[in-house]
Amino acid sequence: MAKAFASQGDTGEKKATFAEIGKDLWAFTAQGDPNTGVIIGDDSVMIVEAQATPELANKVIEKVRAITDKPISHLVLTHYHAVRVLGAASYKAPTVIMSQKARSMVAERGAEDRGSEFMRFPRLFQGYDDIAKVPPLTWPTTTFNDRMTVYLGKRRVDLRFLGRAHTAGDIVIHVPDANVMFTGDIVEYHSACYCGDGHFNDWPATLQAIRSHDVEAIAPGRGDALVGKKMVDQALTNTADFVGSTYRPVARVAQGGGSLRDAWDACRAECDPKFADYAIYEHCLPFNVSRAYDEALGMDTPRIWTAERDKEMWSALQG
Repeated sequence: MAKAFASQGDTGEKKATFAEIGKDLWAFTAQGDPNTGVIIGDDSVMIVEAQATPELANKVIEKVRAITDKPISHLVLTHYHAVRVLGAASYKAPTVIMSQKARSMVAERGAEDRGSEFMRFPRLFQGYDDIAKVPPLTWPTTTFNDRMTVYLGKRRVDLRFLGRAHTAGDIVIHVPDANVMFTGDIVEYHSACYCGDGHFNDWPATLQAIRSHDVEAIAPGRGDALVGKKMVDQALTNTADFVGSTYRPVARVAQGGGSLRDAWDACRAECDPKFADYAIYEHCLPFNVSRAYDEALGMDTPRIWTAERDKEMWSALQG
């Protein structure tokens, strides 16, 4: 029997958790849905990741207002994906930050991604029955290439591009006084990594760069907050295993002249025993195999996903 497309069959309400992961540092998580980070400084608040819609963003703001009345001065977006950024307007942050590469990806493929993710995640766009009603593309007010530092009063926040991974423009946010990091979708915890716009061969080195910071806690892109070095290590190791376990069998088939369907079967044989119970696993797998197959055959820049291409690929692999 064909599986429901992407996350169209995932309609159940997710329980949100708001957990402190360091002094005045919080993670808003929701059972494998996109996470949001909160950094409270001396005089203002920085939000990391905006959520998919203003309505979902308001749920984060409600949690923030329960613990502080400081204004939200900065919104940092780790990459361009629609479910991370389209709720931006609710925060009314005067400064919205992305890497310059992420901004270029908004220009290159943001409109297509908005349409694609609207079809993939109907629950995240609940209340929007037409793509025309979905918030428009989110543009940053400020960009940087490799590094940037923001001061929230005396509190220092370092923004860094450590390498390509989940996308070509991913950044991390490090708070040195607590040694806590917000990684976006470079790191996941008991949730499948979405690799449809990823760079498999670069991802392990980027994870190693995160590991070199030896942080006390991480707010990952999806899944529970990771508090303590043991959990951080487990998540970094597990994410690396997921990425490698996806790419290796697909590359072996592709470079040996096998078909995309052959690569799909090889990937499932490797990944199902380890990851089949992870959040959004079945959703991610076809996109991951398609991208891994392309990268193994030398395609450095991921092809742009559209709603039409999504459905064609899904039919070929999950149909």
